[in-house]
Amino acid sequence: MNDELEYRAVLAVDIERSAGRGDRALLEIRARLTEMLKEAFEASGVDWSACLRHDLGDGLRVTAPAGTRKAALVHPLVPELALRLRTYNRGAGPLTRIRVRIALHAGDVHVSPDGTVAGSPLEVLARLLDAPPARAALAGAPKTVPASLLLSGHFYDETVRHGHLGLFPEDFRKVGFTVKEHTADAWLQLPGRQPPAEAAPEPADAQEEPAGSETAGSKTAGSKMVNKASGHGVVYATQHGTQHIRIERKH
Repeated sequence: MNDELEYRAVLAVDIERSAGRGDRALLEIRARLTEMLKEAFEASGVDWSACLRHDLGDGLRVTAPAGTRKAALVHPLVPELALRLRTYNRGAGPLTRIRVRIALHAGDVHVSPDGTVAGSPLEVLARLLDAPPARAALAGAPKTVPASLLLSGHFYDETVRHGHLGLFPEDFRKVGFTVKEHTADAWLQLPGRQPPAEAAPEPADAQEEPAGSETAGSKTAGSKMVNKASGHGVVYATQHGTQHIRIERKH
């Protein structure tokens, strides 16, 4: 066995509710997931042919090449995969739709000449993939959300926490979990989930400036802006673009 350790990033995906679909459907969705994952890796600048890939039955584990920038496995890789999954699912039937749980970790592993990878980071990765918070988040998300993403604390601290381009710490929430003998905190995100649209505020009622006011420039009250206008007029504008003009007449 090779005693040399290599620091590698490791990613795993697992297809949600793959059981009971039948062999033909499972073979189809496994092939399509592998194809989309390959495209996402390549779009992120990670050489797919240099990755070590291992079949998980209803998913895949990928060991990235040594020296891979870990942040690229979060962004753009995860959004690229989520986009492809969502596009594919629009035309897929109930038996071939694909939603996945994604887990990411990194650490020192043994890499054998035949491409076999071993080590405790893979055990941590397996626990992340089975973590109840990730399962529950995906199960409770709208069907248009194609994936859940769970990062180990180590992976989050070395990538997302720094807020590099495309990485937003506020998009993740910290969760705790226990799977078998492993208890840890991790960071959860639902890639592709659209935040609820904020309700547009109601226009504020315009209140006229007293006739004798010497106010110049602008004044805000709620969403209202008041400006003096030439010709002894007062212009009121709300944030929605509505203008109210009052002419002050001299007697």
